[in-house]
Amino acid sequence: MPAQAADAIEARPPEWAQPVEKDYNLYQMSPTLYRSSLPDSGALPLLAKLKIGTVITFLPESDKRWLSTPTVQQVQLPYRTNHVDDSDILRALRAIQAAEANGPVLMHCKHGSDRTGLVAAMYRVVVQGWSKEDALNEMTEGGFGDSHHFKDGVRYMMQADVDKLRVALANGDCSTSVFALCSLKSWVNSTTTAHHLDPQALSPR
Repeated sequence: MPAQAADAIEARPPEWAQPVEKDYNLYQMSPTLYRSSLPDSGALPLLAKLKIGTVITFLPESDKRWLSTPTVQQVQLPYRTNHVDDSDILRALRAIQAAEANGPVLMHCKHGSDRTGLVAAMYRVVVQGWSKEDALNEMTEGGFGDSHHFKDGVRYMMQADVDKLRVALANGDCSTSVFALCSLKSWVNSTTTAHHLDPQALSPR
């Protein structure tokens, strides 16, 4: 294959996440955000070199098994792409933004493709202002994994209301819907607290 043709195949848009370490499917999305598959203790020197301050996992298993660095914060937000809803995405985006204030962040799942890929794409759209088309192109064609892993994430992204997500993220809402389970729980808790604190509520009618 001619060198120019090979270069064309290897080339990727500069705004896409750039490869850092192939063994961990590790890519840099921004100066403060990285994505990868499940690391192991062998990745610790690399994370130290990248000055990772927080590791966010989307797996049900804790990172304590391999991440022994006491100065690195661990955040666990397990979810499944075939059951994802707005509250999962908002929780992940909010965690990323909070962690970025304390230095570079690494987010990961098992393979670094579907769960991590969906959050990465939604970060692009909701936080960075990318179009859905551009974010989906990066997610499915960026070399992060087999394309059949992305069907659930693509389905969610196509129906996601980006404006509502952006407003909910800015307002600190747990979901875009007042009928979501987390919203109902928040309403019940606030009502119970208000009732408890309101002397009128305690006095006989």
